[in-house]
Amino acid sequence: MPIAPPSGPHQPEDPYQPPWPYPQGPYAPPSHTGQPGGPQGLPPYRPWAQGYSPFNHPAPVNGLAIASLVLGVLCFLPGVGLVLGLVALRQIRRRGERGTGLAVGGAVLSGIGLVLWALFLISGGASDFWQGFKGGAHGGVSISPAKGECFNAPGGALRGAADDLDEVPCAGAHDGEVFASFRLTGRGYPGDVRITDTADERCWGLRDSYAMDGWAVPDGVDVYYLTPTEDSWATGDREVTCVFAGTDEGGRLTGSLRNDETVLDADQVAYLKAAHVLNVALASAPDAEYVEDDLPGHKRWADRVASALGEQARMLRAHDWPAGSRRQVIALAADLDTARAEWTKVAGAPDADAYFDHYETALGLIEPHRAVTVRKALGLATAPPQGDDGADTGVQV
Repeated sequence: MPIAPPSGPHQPEDPYQPPWPYPQGPYAPPSHTGQPGGPQGLPPYRPWAQGYSPFNHPAPVNGLAIASLVLGVLCFLPGVGLVLGLVALRQIRRRGERGTGLAVGGAVLSGIGLVLWALFLISGGASDFWQGFKGGAHGGVSISPAKGECFNAPGGALRGAADDLDEVPCAGAHDGEVFASFRLTGRGYPGDVRITDTADERCWGLRDSYAMDGWAVPDGVDVYYLTPTEDSWATGDREVTCVFAGTDEGGRLTGSLRNDETVLDADQVAYLKAAHVLNVALASAPDAEYVEDDLPGHKRWADRVASALGEQARMLRAHDWPAGSRRQVIALAADLDTARAEWTKVAGAPDADAYFDHYETALGLIEPHRAVTVRKALGLATAPPQGDDGADTGVQV
């Protein structure tokens, strides 16, 4: 139905003017009453606030505030997110824009992320993350095998970086078995010589904690270590891995060499700990090969051996041994007392000749074969390890 124009005495005479009233406002023509508004008797229209639009335009949201919040939530580039949030707050106040809450939230989250990143870097987490990433990049193969794991190395190469090692069961033939690991410190690469010296000293020191019974380690097995290279050091690699591996004569390994408190019984552990005291003292001999070159140093060494023999005997007597080995252990403790007295004479020798007079006797009192009876009673290995010349090494464990 067509819309009819309003009728009445107030029809406009101008043919170009619409036949109904303009909306009242700053540009509305005067009504016939002489006042702005609608026809006589009708209230005036409410003027529009912004031009001709019937709605108010909201202030725009600051774009930097949005970006700051996104970076803060993702914890990505937290420093940038913090700066953007602060800049956004200034722009919002100056321009009258919206987004104060977004800017504040983005700045706070970015600040928290910045603190977390700083702690992550200081604590070495970035290095650990990189090592984990490298492990994943190699198809899940561990770059540094864990203690107790056995592995094969490409080409049998065991020196250098612990890279591309394939974990295999220890029951079968394998190239190496990990018995310890430790991390180096420092920022700059210390050099091949220093790393090798540190690895050699630390790995040999950690050997007995994994293989407490040294007699159970075959003669064809030696200690090796996998160390960081200069290139891997730059990516955060600091780990040295200590492994048992066969020598050229010994070939590959078969079976695990682990014999510690997780494998041995309480009586075996008690004996091996006591014997270890003497081994440590024997290994502390002075560098000078000839007594004449360092008589005071050799006398101090003899004194350490005498003290170790006394401590070993005390530890053996302090343990409650089962009936099947008590008699053998008591006899060994008595032999240790005799050996201690002779080593005390070595330590008090006035000259090199007197030193040798007592040394030969003292050394014979601690020969490894004296421990065979006790070892057999305790169920430990009974064949002493041999040196490169085929002779017994002298170690009691």
